[in-house]
Amino acid sequence: MVGDQLIGLEYILELYGMQQIELAEKLGIKKQNINLWIKRKQKISKKHLPTLEQIFGIDAKYFSKELTDLDKLEIQKEKLKRDLQPIITKYEEQFLIGEENDLVEVPVYDKEELNQIEHDIEKAKLIEKFRNMLNRAEHQPYLDTFKLVLELLDKAQHEPVFHKTIEALAHYLEVLPDWVSTGPEQDEFESELFEVLDDFNY
Repeated sequence: MVGDQLIGLEYILELYGMQQIELAEKLGIKKQNINLWIKRKQKISKKHLPTLEQIFGIDAKYFSKELTDLDKLEIQKEKLKRDLQPIITKYEEQFLIGEENDLVEVPVYDKEELNQIEHDIEKAKLIEKFRNMLNRAEHQPYLDTFKLVLELLDKAQHEPVFHKTIEALAHYLEVLPDWVSTGPEQDEFESELFEVLDDFNY
């Protein structure tokens, strides 16, 4: 462990309540090797990664990296799925931010703990994206815009006009695909707003 950052293997061992000696036995190696991996004095041997994946049901990419909060949630989710063996009861459409902003079908499980962690993961993704955007906003006008958007989210998030305007802007600036719409009333609102924006050459 360097500073406060855990590498994945150490976090996963803690989460699963597994001692280093037990893992060493499963891998057929000495406990000291596990200790060297955790202290980063030695890299995790690539030949052991498939076995680690199999033991914990966790993707190999997590074992040797410093974990973000989002990584930790993803690992917790995989452990919960393994422990609870949930059933998907339905799928819900949800707007996902990513390479291609789009509506996707996300699973809803019969176990509330899993639905909660899915929600926490989406929140963590938003926080990470917001943090990255803030770090890129070097010019003061952008920072002022961030402050204003946060104030609106804080004080007016329940106002219908706020949601309608945000969705309209997302369509106008082509952040959201045209076919993603909350209905005819929204479409009418947008066509009138776009006329105004076009008149002012925005």
